[in-house]
Amino acid sequence: MEKTLKRYFMIFTLPTVIAFAFAFIIPFAQGVYLSFCKFTTVDNATFVGLANYKTAFESGQGFTSALGFTAAFTIISVLTINLLAFTIALLLTRKVAGTNVFRTIFFMPNLIGGIVLGYTWQQMINAILYRYETTIVSNAKFGFWGLVLLMNWQMIGYMMIIYIAGLQNVPTELIEAAKIDGATPWQTLIKVKVPMVMSSITICMFLTLSNSFKLFDQNKALTDGAPMKRTQMLALNIYETFYGRTGYEGVGQAKAVLFFVIVVVIALAQLSFTRSKEVEQ
Repeated sequence: MEKTLKRYFMIFTLPTVIAFAFAFIIPFAQGVYLSFCKFTTVDNATFVGLANYKTAFESGQGFTSALGFTAAFTIISVLTINLLAFTIALLLTRKVAGTNVFRTIFFMPNLIGGIVLGYTWQQMINAILYRYETTIVSNAKFGFWGLVLLMNWQMIGYMMIIYIAGLQNVPTELIEAAKIDGATPWQTLIKVKVPMVMSSITICMFLTLSNSFKLFDQNKALTDGAPMKRTQMLALNIYETFYGRTGYEGVGQAKAVLFFVIVVVIALAQLSFTRSKEVEQ
């Protein structure tokens, strides 16, 4: 059987490889090439070297300010989402009536689309701020914390489900042994439960980090970068450069390549760090 699988391996994998090449590898390679070109269409491209990358970092492009805003938002979002999701998971893994109902309620926001969430939260936040004669787009701080609040509300339930699965797989023998040894609930949590759910932490950290860095539709709907593009995140900055400025398609493409590299480097660093802390069960 194994010899047969090896013999026909390429036959079964070839359609997938071809589809992956046409859907991802070829467009990605073409996109990297176009980042070194000035173009209006794919067939009308002139090679300009690193000019697009130099332009991307000019002050008028807003790329560095968007990067700083995105980095700050990502740090706060990753910490708050994971801490709150893990806390709720701890509460919902206790033997309390109605936990399944609460799990469903907390998970439901993840099913709602980003554009809908953005406009909904914009209306709710503005309804509060109107009392103080201001709006969410009048101050960058309002936009920042509005995005953090929205991101937490959307993702906590999803991360909670992953943490619950990890906590339920912690061997009860270890917890009982810790109690026998006189460990307090806090010591049991830090010394037993957290190390045993590091694989779940790795997954949740990766998902929250990558989703926070790549946030686009919620940013577009909630603030659209206002005021004066001070709440503009990287994805929105790239979008507006590519589609909103004639003649800057190459610069937008260069920003997209830089964006890809930044996300990959940060994600790989996070995966390497958290995986090194995982404990084999």
